[in-house]
Amino acid sequence: MAAETYHSGGGYGNVAEPCTVVLFGASGDLAKRKVIPAMFDLAIHHALGSQYAIVGFSRTAMTDESFRGVTGEAAKTISEVGPIDPKQWSDFSANLYYQSGEYANPEAYQQLAKRLAEIEASKKLCGNRLFYLSTPPEVYKDIIEQLGQAGLAKPCAANSWTRIIVEKPFGRDLATARELNKIVLNVFEEKQVYRIDHYLGKDTVQNLLVLRFGNGIFEPLWNRNYVDHVQITAAETLGVERRGGFYETTGALRDMIQSHVLQLTSLVAVEPPATFDANAVRNEKLKVLQSIRPFNLEMVAGSVIRGQYSPGQVNGKPMPGYRQESGVNPESKTETFVSARLLIDNWRWAGVPFYIRTGKRLAKRSTEIVIEFRKAPHMVFREKEIEPNRLVLNIQPDEGISVSFGAKRPGTEMSIGNVTMRFSYREGFGDPTRGAYSTLVNDCLRGDATLFDRGDNVEAAWALIEPILDVWSAARTATVPQYASGSWGPRESELLLEHDGREWHNPQ
Repeated sequence: MAAETYHSGGGYGNVAEPCTVVLFGASGDLAKRKVIPAMFDLAIHHALGSQYAIVGFSRTAMTDESFRGVTGEAAKTISEVGPIDPKQWSDFSANLYYQSGEYANPEAYQQLAKRLAEIEASKKLCGNRLFYLSTPPEVYKDIIEQLGQAGLAKPCAANSWTRIIVEKPFGRDLATARELNKIVLNVFEEKQVYRIDHYLGKDTVQNLLVLRFGNGIFEPLWNRNYVDHVQITAAETLGVERRGGFYETTGALRDMIQSHVLQLTSLVAVEPPATFDANAVRNEKLKVLQSIRPFNLEMVAGSVIRGQYSPGQVNGKPMPGYRQESGVNPESKTETFVSARLLIDNWRWAGVPFYIRTGKRLAKRSTEIVIEFRKAPHMVFREKEIEPNRLVLNIQPDEGISVSFGAKRPGTEMSIGNVTMRFSYREGFGDPTRGAYSTLVNDCLRGDATLFDRGDNVEAAWALIEPILDVWSAARTATVPQYASGSWGPRESELLLEHDGREWHNPQ
């Protein structure tokens, strides 16, 4: 029986070629919590290549053995992987190596190149290399330039490949995103670069494309003639936790809207690509971002709401306000909540508002997309108010799809009630077989860039939100609306939709 292996979009598919993964920031939290467990998950499903090596690189001094021990302890706590089988971990960890060095030190990269040559020779690897930047963004420049100077950015043989994964945030505004793109593309070719957003590795996000383009009943309705509006919510119950200092320089607009939420928006609104390959899909996503009406001062004032959580209760537990968090300025104006009305000026979506929102310390952790359809043009029944039909895609935590519609209640009277049909990924296909990082790492190893951002897409997203950042930066005396922890955001966000005769659909 052939070994099962992952493929893009879930399930299993083609195995990756033998390769070496160099993980920068290997001693950090992201590497230990997400990246290495994802690689272990791939390895135990025979999807990491018939032969592979993972070389950790960071400033912290460690031996190969101590690195294997540290990552093994961390992996035991990762729920996406589940209980660790000691034999499987032993087999996997034998392929883990470690090299310490300063990110800006040229000599460290010469030593890394020598170590890679030794490992690849001993394991008979063919020279395929993936560099993964799991580090703070401020060292991206050093790593990328040093890889170039050390000659590590180019494939080491005619039939081998070299790729690089760059974690978000990719810049903190349009200027820094352009500068980072310039730095990256001075060393690597665009086809080598994989800008990762873990949201796009989730089954329901990918299923957006299948739902629309693989079913004849949805695509004909997916336009301004039938859709009244779209809502996209990315809500968290957590606050900034111990990241107050970082969040003070970031905020919800940069942290979530520019990346995750605009990614979801482009996938909802995208036109059918000519073919299902990376360039075709990303070309259509870029067109969506370029079609969103640019924000000016008047639009920011009337269509964008920011907020900041204040003390309250989440799941019955008292929570401090943002300004009471460690590392936060007591008079901070940093937003922890953003909602906005987007207008897409193209033939498919003209006149259909896209309402987006994200926030911390909200009532429920949930990411969902709501497609609300227009009401029937002529209501022949006596019911004065019948709820509109909705298609809801639940992205997390409970992945699934639901459709609501009107139906007659039992009895002699013609009384109409709203009913919902639900599909659950867990019930339909069993528990998830792998996490988002596993999907995306495997896609990169196989050279499938469909679920990764391209440089021009990143810049288009920054160009869209930069006017909002500029207006907020200039309005230094403006107050930031407060909302109680455990609520659904400030009252001003509700008024944004009420002004249009609509209301938010709060996840249940």
